Amino acid sequence: MNWDDFAQWGAKIADWGADYHKTLRDRPVRPAVKPGEIIAKLPASPPESPEGMEQIMQDFERVVMPGLTHWQHPRFFAYFPANAAPPSMLAEMLVTTLAPQCMLWQTSPAATEMEIRMLDWLRQSIGLPDGFSGVIQDSASSATLAAVLVMRERALNWQGNQKGLAGGPTPRIYCSDQVHTSIDRAAWVSGIGQDNLIKIPTVKGDPLRRMDTGALQATIAADRAAGHLPAGLIGVTGATGMGACDRISDLAAIARAENLYLHIDAAWAGAAMICPEFRALWDGIDLADSVVFNPHKWLGAQFDCSAHFIRDPDALRQTLAIRPEYLKTHGHSDVTDYSEWSIPLGRRFRALKLWFLIRSYGLSGLRAMIRNHVKWSQDLAGRLAAEPDFEITSQPILSLFTFKRKGDTDQQTQALVEAINADGRIYLTQTKLDGQTVIRFQAGAFGTEERDAHTAFDTILEIARTAP
Repeated sequence: MNWDDFAQWGAKIADWGADYHKTLRDRPVRPAVKPGEIIAKLPASPPESPEGMEQIMQDFERVVMPGLTHWQHPRFFAYFPANAAPPSMLAEMLVTTLAPQCMLWQTSPAATEMEIRMLDWLRQSIGLPDGFSGVIQDSASSATLAAVLVMRERALNWQGNQKGLAGGPTPRIYCSDQVHTSIDRAAWVSGIGQDNLIKIPTVKGDPLRRMDTGALQATIAADRAAGHLPAGLIGVTGATGMGACDRISDLAAIARAENLYLHIDAAWAGAAMICPEFRALWDGIDLADSVVFNPHKWLGAQFDCSAHFIRDPDALRQTLAIRPEYLKTHGHSDVTDYSEWSIPLGRRFRALKLWFLIRSYGLSGLRAMIRNHVKWSQDLAGRLAAEPDFEITSQPILSLFTFKRKGDTDQQTQALVEAINADGRIYLTQTKLDGQTVIRFQAGAFGTEERDAHTAFDTILEIARTAP
């Protein structure tokens, strides 16, 4: 392909993309395909001769499109959103065209300095105080792993990377039983291990499912008495299952008293903190050592873009930085090399899409979107609660709530989820709450409108009252 062909096909694909988004409501959210159906359409061996873009695009429509779940669909109410607002997509097109490698300041000075500024814009937007520095990670999973590694090194007097964990006390980390499984994986990858990730129960009857701080303190005391090494504490704001939110101010007091590193996972809910009225959910966040949220979820930044804020960047660099001669920036001692803040060495130019996104909508536009999603979700929960055959199993936390049909077994609830999703109009997921299967709803897709929440209500009732 020459550059004239590139320009021609770039324009065609941009037109295709605009049409795709304008007609998304006409498509089912989830594809009706069976395992193996897509791979059966792909040749078993690569072509020897070049093929034209016309044929490649025809095959894209024939093979790929029927097998995609449409994450940008305005009635995607499953998981959490992975949004891609138009300005963010345009920025990514530029990044893809330029293809810079942004591991060091000197390998792309504009990328590094824009990342510094964009993370400070985000810091101000969500109400974090001065004193937090930011870095863009690929996902909250990576940010949490980095935090766990800092916990480990700090507890081991910065000797873990050199000496390993054998022969000494193993650090212990504490969290609630509501945390995302990325916390478990961080314990595995860091060498701390599942047995040393201690999950504390939540307060019974608490609608926010906060960690039981009394149980936490008792567990830490027992661990110290048994010769274990308490190292860190992970709190959540807006946990994945039903939106659990720990009382961060209480966790911070315990962390300070016990000399623990406190990390807060706000991967989804952190975006809502651009609205000051929601910040009570993470009161005390200014006392955390680190916090992560994903602009690629609710703010509309194209995946991947995870904002990781750190009170002490030196601790992160001491944990992750490695400086062979070929990675040194000579003659500039005051520059930031973000590869020292991240687990991967290579880094994409992720800050550009934040620049495009925030400037295109302004904080006022992004706040309006989030406030609408919260209102529409709360309205839907209220309408379902008024129906005699439904119950709300957890009240809305921001735009997330859970519900079920009264009297259903776990198997019946799961069957209802599958029936709703097979219908194609909306997409929901299930979760476990207090030992039972419930249905999970969250509004967060960038293109969602109030009519989509109404469609969700109509679809749920129609299928629930015809399904066994």
